[in-house]
Amino acid sequence: MKFYDALQMDPAILKRKIAVCDTRREKAYYWTAIAVRSALIVAFAIVFISLLSGIFGADNTPLAVALFCMMLGIRFVNFEYCVGDSLLTLAAVLAILVLVPGAAALFPPVLLIPLHFTAFFALLYMMTQRPELGNGGLYSFAYIYLTGNPVFGEALARRGLLALTGYLICGAILFAKHRKQHQATLFHHVIARFDLTTPVHLWQLRMALGVALIMTAGQVFGVERFMWMGFACASLLSEYPYSGSTVVRFRQRIAGAVAGSCAFFILYLVTPDGFHPLMGPPGGLCLGFCTDYRYKTAMNCFGALMLATGIYGLQGAVILRIVDTVLGVTFGLVFAAIFHRLAAVRLLPSAEEG
Repeated sequence: MKFYDALQMDPAILKRKIAVCDTRREKAYYWTAIAVRSALIVAFAIVFISLLSGIFGADNTPLAVALFCMMLGIRFVNFEYCVGDSLLTLAAVLAILVLVPGAAALFPPVLLIPLHFTAFFALLYMMTQRPELGNGGLYSFAYIYLTGNPVFGEALARRGLLALTGYLICGAILFAKHRKQHQATLFHHVIARFDLTTPVHLWQLRMALGVALIMTAGQVFGVERFMWMGFACASLLSEYPYSGSTVVRFRQRIAGAVAGSCAFFILYLVTPDGFHPLMGPPGGLCLGFCTDYRYKTAMNCFGALMLATGIYGLQGAVILRIVDTVLGVTFGLVFAAIFHRLAAVRLLPSAEEG
């Protein structure tokens, strides 16, 4: 296998290859591929996000982060319908990501649930025909992150220009990589197939309703860093195939958040002050080696806590991360159980077994 081809593979695939290697040389080859892949992604992320933030303003860094994730995802995962319609829905998704966060910050509480549900369900339905490929997690991250970081006025205009730039980049990748796929499938065919007795559409409904409720609760009750609750809840509900039980991921998310937050706390205390602003990238580098959900959750804490420490202080940021995570996954666990009992068991023939 060419080294370039190895760099394109997911770490989980590379680790499976390492497990069946017969020689140390082969193992070293694939471990090197994992390390180089992780380093390249982190380096490219720093350059890409820094460049866009420098041009469009630091207050639009969240959209730059979301665009980076979308760009990586679009290389490998298409929308399961023709490229012409895909380009139109990509524009619609970016419009949602730009406009809805500000609207949510201004709308009265009574309108927040329908706003979040409508916007997020539309986003999922356009982007996630095959949840197992990861689009659901990617776009839920973007939606929740941007909802937690709304902008207004001149900053919103710059965010719109950044979204246009992102559209040109992601649209070009989408066209180059997927223009010959699903040519006979139009988006209205996807709409016509909607059926809540299928696991995919039931998953989309549960995901959209759960995220709408947790985001509304966070905003109405003024929870600090409420997007962390949203991330935790969405992570539970994004698991696919659809299942009525989220207990395993519930435990893994809490374990990962506690371990990652404690590790960050200890490293912050034992390292010099000059190193503290640089603690995010090593977490991203280590994330490239992770295939286990718990370890991914732990590594994701580093970048989030690096930013939050400057606002809440070290102890405040760590406590807030853990508390928000516990609140988010607890809500997700209870909501998934209620949803399964009230909706899924009536719609899916095999739901009782899930």
